[in-house]
Amino acid sequence: MEIIPLIIAAAAPGLALMAYFYLKDRYVPEPIPMVGKVFLIGVLLVFPTMVIQRGFYLWFGIRESAAGELLTAFVLSAAVEEFVKWFVLYFYIFKHKVFDEPYNGIVYATAVSLGFATLENIMYALAFSLDALTLFLRALLPVSAHALFAVIMGNYFGKARFSPESERKYLALALWLPVFWHGVYDYLVMKMDELRVWLVIPLMAVLWVRGIRHINRANDRSPYRSVSMGDQANGGG
Repeated sequence: MEIIPLIIAAAAPGLALMAYFYLKDRYVPEPIPMVGKVFLIGVLLVFPTMVIQRGFYLWFGIRESAAGELLTAFVLSAAVEEFVKWFVLYFYIFKHKVFDEPYNGIVYATAVSLGFATLENIMYALAFSLDALTLFLRALLPVSAHALFAVIMGNYFGKARFSPESERKYLALALWLPVFWHGVYDYLVMKMDELRVWLVIPLMAVLWVRGIRHINRANDRSPYRSVSMGDQANGGG
């Protein structure tokens, strides 16, 4: 596959998923320039994340072993990647005026995560000259997985933003639940033996079911929901 078509094919899943989650906002869609800016920040996060991961790899002196697999999956990959995304959301979005309904947490979390996953997918495709089938499988697995971890993170950011009495608890869950699920996913795909392959499929199914539930519940908590329902009751104005 030529370079330009390869880049387009590698970028398409992340952009398509971003459009999907953006359009799931039922009431007041977020400003596209702001979402695009957060997506771009996610793209740029790939480079410092690689440096941090390399530093941890050298520090821990990771070797091929059962302990090395767990450390790689849960620390080098899951904890580092989810923390940098959480950091951006907390310091750039959490107190921003655009964050005015719970579902916005999911929009911006998926934006930063899919920006990250899109560049990661492009780099992977260029490095290994992937064919169409492999790119399709990566769209179903790692790119989708990044988005679903972000849905969990964004859901709890939304709860934290609009439940100040439980803010610290929800902010902690916004970090550690994605780290857990990301770590489990990476551990399963690191060595795709027969047992782990069959565990990845139900894991992705669970993540999608939970993700859709988070999306619906976040929309149901929107302060604009009652306004929209009132407008409908009045015949649209």
